[in-house]
Amino acid sequence: MQRIENIVFGLRAVILAILAVITIVMFYFAIQLRMDAGFLKMLPVGNSYIETYFKYVDGFGGGNRIIVVLENKKGDIFSADFLKTLNDATQDVFYIPGIARHRVTSLWTPNTRYIAVTEQGLEAGDVIPANFRPTPEGIKTVMQNVLRANLVGRLVSTDFRSAMIAAELLEVDPETHQKLDYFKVANLLEKNIRAKYTNADTDVKIVGFAKLIGDIADGAKSVVVFFAVAFVLTCLMLWLYCRSWLLTIVTVSCSLCSLIWQFGVLHLMGYGLDPLAVLVPFLVFAIGVSHGVQQINMVGAEIAAGLDKDAAARATFTFLLRPGAVALLTCLAGFATLYIIPIGMIRELSVTASIGVAFKIISNLVMLPLIVSYVAPGAEYGDKVRHAMEVRAKFWPFLSAIAKPKQAFIFIVFCLILGAVGLYESRERQIGDVHAGAGELWPNARYNLDSEYIADHFRLGLNVMNVIVESNDVACVDYDKMRYIDTFTWDMRNVPGVQTVVSLPFVAKSINSMWQEGNPKWAALPRDPTALAQATSSVASSTMLVDTECKTLGVQIYITDTKAETVKRVVDATEAWINDPAHKRDDLKLRIGTGNVTITSATNTVVEHAELPMLLYVYAVVMTLVIFVYREWRGALCCVIPLVLATIIGNWFLTAAGIGLKISTLPVLAIAVGIGVDYGIYEYNRIQRYMRMGVSPHQAYLQALNDVGSATMFTGGTLAIGVSTWSFSALKFQADMGLLLTFMFIVNMIGAVTLLPALVAALEYIWPLKRKPLTEEEARAIRHAH
Repeated sequence: MQRIENIVFGLRAVILAILAVITIVMFYFAIQLRMDAGFLKMLPVGNSYIETYFKYVDGFGGGNRIIVVLENKKGDIFSADFLKTLNDATQDVFYIPGIARHRVTSLWTPNTRYIAVTEQGLEAGDVIPANFRPTPEGIKTVMQNVLRANLVGRLVSTDFRSAMIAAELLEVDPETHQKLDYFKVANLLEKNIRAKYTNADTDVKIVGFAKLIGDIADGAKSVVVFFAVAFVLTCLMLWLYCRSWLLTIVTVSCSLCSLIWQFGVLHLMGYGLDPLAVLVPFLVFAIGVSHGVQQINMVGAEIAAGLDKDAAARATFTFLLRPGAVALLTCLAGFATLYIIPIGMIRELSVTASIGVAFKIISNLVMLPLIVSYVAPGAEYGDKVRHAMEVRAKFWPFLSAIAKPKQAFIFIVFCLILGAVGLYESRERQIGDVHAGAGELWPNARYNLDSEYIADHFRLGLNVMNVIVESNDVACVDYDKMRYIDTFTWDMRNVPGVQTVVSLPFVAKSINSMWQEGNPKWAALPRDPTALAQATSSVASSTMLVDTECKTLGVQIYITDTKAETVKRVVDATEAWINDPAHKRDDLKLRIGTGNVTITSATNTVVEHAELPMLLYVYAVVMTLVIFVYREWRGALCCVIPLVLATIIGNWFLTAAGIGLKISTLPVLAIAVGIGVDYGIYEYNRIQRYMRMGVSPHQAYLQALNDVGSATMFTGGTLAIGVSTWSFSALKFQADMGLLLTFMFIVNMIGAVTLLPALVAALEYIWPLKRKPLTEEEARAIRHAH
């Protein structure tokens, strides 16, 4: 360490000049960083549902849908003015960039057809014919065709006051051949559809991934305000702690420099900032402040002990490089383990955060002490620090009592009971959305109000799961196969949470009834292959119910919402039916495939299965690093057990607060563990040093509190205050993350200053460790530091 110190401080001017140049260059690239969103990167790679999704997305539709609903405020949809408005809106949707134009569906599109029984036989045609005229007779014809085509609840609301335009988006714009700009699409939907057609007579509802991500991006812009508020609060709190504006500015500036490096590198790597991960840069900034406080705390203590600014900076660099590097590497590992989750957005978040934390090793452990060696205050500042330390020291004997054997065992038992209660209470935690609508937005957000309206007035809305039926030969004329699919359709219609189910047999029964003069008793599947062919041949592949060869069929299951319990209930019922031995067939295979509900279910499954391995990897890295650096497996346990308890209590908090575990909340647990270990490492580093001098755990902890206790508590409190401001965000998931992080920061801080020393004391009492005596040089260095 002494050799490293001499090299670094011998070249401090050169190192700072190089870092200054890097900061200027990276700032140029950082200001070019933009928000970036994509539908495909939200899909879990390798999941069997998603593999089926990609195989059949072209023929049976995906989950990247846009639904526009126009509501007539002053009557039903069968008026000349409204139908003209609907036609104009359909054309505008048709020309939005990235729209799969062959999939656009409304009353005006040619893929919306009817079949009717007339005196001359069967009649088929467009619901709104090409020669339509807005006369009373023409409008009456449209009304009849809507009823003939059974579009009520599908493209027309059940109260006849609204009409739907449905479309799908492509990931690549077919005109520009560039990746689709979802923010542009969301802006065009708002500008060219909602703003254009909303008036005293008409209201517009819009839902879909592109609209949701646009609303999230608009709300995420407010994070700049909260970042500014948190930044100001952090600066004020830091000044209150260290009583030096100079040291406050230096500490915050170093953290900002690493943030600039992070943004610049992300841009050079081709990454953008996902709206769902926009909070990560602030958290990385907060981690930098956390380590900066430890640096400034020791610099002040060294100046108070009589050292000049150069010697104080050198001592701080040498003493804190090891624990700081261990803490930051552990934090980096916490973010890096997120990469095991096979979802593109989370992997991007993992890379983004890992780069930021890695830069903190340079900015806070090297750059900060080097700058301090030039600008730190003099002896008068040492007097202020000494006075502050004397005031704080009056509190430490009360807290340090927890490191006495009797109190330690009592507190450990209390924590075990608390952990058991937390495990029990968190058993009802939801994996996925807890509430209907988009969980990222508040219930009264326009998007969620639109979603609620569509769910209430349409049976076929945005939330659909397609089950793909694979046949070894033509299924449309095989009564046995059609009957099998019809049975599945009926059973799924009776699952709670399912609005309706549409399949080829379901449509074929209606067509068969038409062939029998519309007699409802003939609404059944004919057994004769010729009659069955007659009932199914008019169902086109554009309906996404059957392919052109009739060897692959789709069963569309529409559900009320995408709440975790609803999705799980429907998917579990579907899987149970498919895997039931009574339903097994060699000539038919059912697979859950396309649709947004399929994606939601796959994502929830991946999150549920990835949570425990991710946390175990983080804990393993913590233990490995602590054992490697401090040569004590007991110390590793003392650092990890408080983190485990904090995670359990965090899950309890999620359950109590009604927050589901999903891709926007799962990273927070890893983040909380990564930041929480910082507190423990700095505490344990001091305790271990003093115990090596031969003092008891209680005395070692008392001295550690004098050294870093106030810095640890201040950091936890400051970070909690900073993120608590997010509770006022326009985005619900940001507010939820603010509450969760505030809670986790405080819990981790309390665990570091209570449970960690209690565990050290308990282990030392049960199994006293024989320590190698200090050399005279080591003892002198520790006495000097103290």
